[in-house]
Amino acid sequence: MSTYEYDLATSRLRELRAEADAAGRVRRLRAARRWARRAEYATRRAARASAAVR
Repeated sequence: MSTYEYDLATSRLRELRAEADAAGRVRRLRAARRWARRAEYATRRAARASAAVR
């Protein structure tokens, strides 16, 4: 493999890793938002249940 081909391959690998990192960050952000929403709904449900008991 020539130096040019090696440089090309390593550069492409770096790009793929960067894309994978970005996709992972997006996935984690979406999951965090989803869990925050679920926690908020659970809090509201608990507050309503508590108010209904009083």
